[in-house]
Amino acid sequence: MSLATPPAAARVRPEPPGPPRREMPGLFVKLVRDRLGMLTSAAERYGDAVRISVGPRTLYFFNHPDHAKHVLADNAENYRKGIGLVQARRALGEGLLTSDGELWRAQRRVVQPVFQHRRIAGYAGVVAEEAGKLVARLREHGGGEPVDVLKEMTGLTLGVLGRTLLDADLTAFASIAHSFEAVQDQAMFEMVTLSKVPLWLPLPRQLRFRRARRDLQRVVDALVAGRAGGDGEDAVSRLIAATRGEADAGRRLRDELVTLLLAGHETTASTLSWTFHLLDRHPEVFERVHAEAVGVLGDRAPAFEDLRRLRYTTAVVNEAMRLYPPVWILTRQAKEEDEVGGYRVPAGSDVLICPYTLHRHPAFWDRPGRFDPGRFEPDRSSGRPRYAYIPFGAGPRVCVGSNLGMMEAVFVTAAVARELRLAGVPGRRAVAEPMLSLRVRGGLPMTVHRLG
Repeated sequence: MSLATPPAAARVRPEPPGPPRREMPGLFVKLVRDRLGMLTSAAERYGDAVRISVGPRTLYFFNHPDHAKHVLADNAENYRKGIGLVQARRALGEGLLTSDGELWRAQRRVVQPVFQHRRIAGYAGVVAEEAGKLVARLREHGGGEPVDVLKEMTGLTLGVLGRTLLDADLTAFASIAHSFEAVQDQAMFEMVTLSKVPLWLPLPRQLRFRRARRDLQRVVDALVAGRAGGDGEDAVSRLIAATRGEADAGRRLRDELVTLLLAGHETTASTLSWTFHLLDRHPEVFERVHAEAVGVLGDRAPAFEDLRRLRYTTAVVNEAMRLYPPVWILTRQAKEEDEVGGYRVPAGSDVLICPYTLHRHPAFWDRPGRFDPGRFEPDRSSGRPRYAYIPFGAGPRVCVGSNLGMMEAVFVTAAVARELRLAGVPGRRAVAEPMLSLRVRGGLPMTVHRLG
């Protein structure tokens, strides 16, 4: 009788544990109403690998840094975009966010140069100017009625996006934020219904989406008009040049620019909103951010070189993204059978990596629900696994604009905290809404108070 270990191919690999099928109706309701709660409770109940049956789909939810590394980086070629983003193509088209394979690689090559380090450094002045305009707008509300911080941050990030990547003034398009809200709503509806509801049905949500899509097409047409040559270095010009001569060039441009417009402002606006919400809840942290901004910047605008000096402010933004990661879910579909964490993943399976739950994993984060920027100081973060913190995703498909978004968030946080304190409205809770990014549901009203 041989006691030798059977070869890997012959081993029977188990599937992850998970809720019994009788709980499926309740899980579907949670998928619609409380996606964060569903995944959080699944991890707490079953551990780092969970199999969840929802309707006709079986979801494989992995919640360990090693699992994230395997799916997103080490074996990334075995995984295409998964549930949610596949369905979102009906809302967003085949842009960089939803595309796969060679099309995605070609799209990434086109836009990558606008995010080079030297270009990011060159954008610092624009970010500082837009931050200064934001402070001036907020100052006008000092001591008055609450202002919607999410709306203000969305206006700021659209301003930065237009001037840095698109060589355009987006303030002329006042409806763009509302249109993107309708697009996101439709994209999530497509996810939970698995794109089974025809777009032509006159549901209120779908009527809003159709209006939004027409509005975004108008914005794209305006951005492209007058730049038919496509000989500039901005993203619009590069995309025009890349699609020149293609039979469906118009559709490609629309898909690419809608995706760039959405991803280019939504995640940073959400991060900034959560940052100021958390600073309001933790006045001792705010005082340190204020003191650092005064000490580093004095009364001048931030410059690119200040990024490395605004260390505590950077830690605060990192901690805000730990608790409320802008990319809260990463979905993939396995092309071929795989093994993740010792568990079998059949070909065609839907795989979920959730930064929101990963960032709160008690094995890698001490008191994970606590807001503690100090956990990002070198002496406390040196032994932490790289994939325990992935606010911008990871692997080949990591967010291409992460460095610009980080500079924007740090500069704006410092510029505002240097002069103003934003205070939450009593009785108003900030509730996380997991859409394409993790935004604040219904906005974030706060009152503005001048310092000094």
